[in-house]
Amino acid sequence: VQLQASGGGLVHAGGSLRLSCAASGFTFDGYVIGWFRQAPGKGREGVACISPTDGRTYYPDSVNGRFTVSSDSAKNMVYLQMDSLKPEDTAVYYCANGKFPLDVVINYGFKAEFFNSWGQGTQVTVSS
Repeated sequence: VQLQASGGGLVHAGGSLRLSCAASGFTFDGYVIGWFRQAPGKGREGVACISPTDGRTYYPDSVNGRFTVSSDSAKNMVYLQMDSLKPEDTAVYYCANGKFPLDVVINYGFKAEFFNSWGQGTQVTVSS
């Protein structure tokens, strides 16, 4: 199982970036894919989660309306469109898989420890 995040970079506040997560070694059936970020000195924070088989999504309040997660099951890809970026969005962004329904995230919290396999992250830096 491998997940690889890409697409990070440097952007001005108010700008946009689209991250990609390439998944291999498993199919999306029965899985959710979560996007997390980790800023220096902070823990991993979930920013978006998708159930690719039915398209349901979940966002925390901190990013709701600015971030959009999508998936392409034929390509085993998950995307994170980030708009209206703020300096506080600066972090390393990761994608991870979890073999449970999205309701687990909704009902029990969007917690990194629920997720199984993690890819290498991609750096997103938002300048003011």
